[in-house]
Amino acid sequence: MDLLTPDLGLLFWQVVVFLGLFLILRAFAWKPITESLHERENNIQSALDLAEKTRLEMTALKADNEKLLAQARSEREAILRGAKETADKMIADSRDKAAAEGQRILEQAREAMQNERLTLVAQMKKEVVTLSLDIAEKVLRKELSDKAAQEKLVNDLVTQSRLN
Repeated sequence: MDLLTPDLGLLFWQVVVFLGLFLILRAFAWKPITESLHERENNIQSALDLAEKTRLEMTALKADNEKLLAQARSEREAILRGAKETADKMIADSRDKAAAEGQRILEQAREAMQNERLTLVAQMKKEVVTLSLDIAEKVLRKELSDKAAQEKLVNDLVTQSRLN
């Protein structure tokens, strides 16, 4: 028996199983699949029809909107012409008030900048003092790390205090 040639019985059962599976799928699966495809086709066609209808409605609405826009523009220009004189007067009054307010704000800003500068200088002085104390502490710790250096420092201080 050759390993590459299938047995006649095996071929028979494969054909029987294939035909049985084909008939079962045809009876139970083919109809729902074709129905869903038809339903999908109908949904797509109705969506296309709706899109075309919407496009036509949008064209009509666009024409109406153009008319409304033209009417609104003419009304706006009439209102603007009538309000221009009032606006000019209000602008002149507002300009005077704004100049005074701007001057006041500038003064406040200058004052705030001066205060901020003084605060920053004071803070910098405080930080310099803190850094100086930290450095002095580290230098003293290093200098006084051995006993001979401590005794020499005490003797020097005593000598200086006698001279004063």
